[in-house]
Amino acid sequence: PGDRVTFDSTVYCNDCFHCRRREINLCDDRMVLGVSCEDYRRDGAMAEYVAVPQHILYRLPDGVSFEVGAMVEPVSVAVHAVARCDVRQGETAVVIGAGVIGLIAIQALKAAECGKIVAVDVDRSRLELARALGADVALHPDSCDVTAEVRAVTEGRGADIAVEAVGLPPTVTAAIHSVRKGGTVALIGNLSPTVELPLQTAVTRELTLLGSCASRGEYPTCLDHLSSGRIDVGPLISAAAPLAEGPDWFQRLREHEAGLMKVILQP
Repeated sequence: PGDRVTFDSTVYCNDCFHCRRREINLCDDRMVLGVSCEDYRRDGAMAEYVAVPQHILYRLPDGVSFEVGAMVEPVSVAVHAVARCDVRQGETAVVIGAGVIGLIAIQALKAAECGKIVAVDVDRSRLELARALGADVALHPDSCDVTAEVRAVTEGRGADIAVEAVGLPPTVTAAIHSVRKGGTVALIGNLSPTVELPLQTAVTRELTLLGSCASRGEYPTCLDHLSSGRIDVGPLISAAAPLAEGPDWFQRLREHEAGLMKVILQP
């Protein structure tokens, strides 16, 4: 009692085939607290009190506020995707989409000692933030040929890694065309349930396409990154507001109010 904690986004059973393999994000009985998706909805959250299984709890390090602690879930999504890529020191990565996950992925790639990071987004203000958080190059797809620009900064080869954090046909295609032969594409975004795949490019260039869903035990690493400052989520928190103001903030987010990213509700 009294411990300052956060909890894993996935309520996993610890007993099924996948959990026994420590693939907890793929748990057959997976539930996610407060998410409205029918497949794995568990009601709760956005309330003064909430009950969760003890095995998904993690203590917050001293100096990590509750507001920052509330951001561990998106941090874990990005950190898991980067871990899936098996980054080698000095490699070049391109991040497609500079939303919350993409901006955290940039920092996770930097923490993994990527040599050069290219950010791509249609929002110029987010590209500026991407630069501030560690991107070496920022590209606006309406102002340049993204693939050509990525090749220009990689001696004509293409990036070693692409992290796709949007999930639309043109962004997935851009990610695939941006990597070198033998490169890796991590797919996090899924705004569109299906996309057309440039199959011949993926096959003949022997690309590795990785799906990445939620996280898989990365919370201790994420909390360490937040505590040390290697990952800074402060610029991503647009507001911290009382729970009673939640409906208004949801509406503002739904209307894509300029400048809004993450809003923290305080019960």
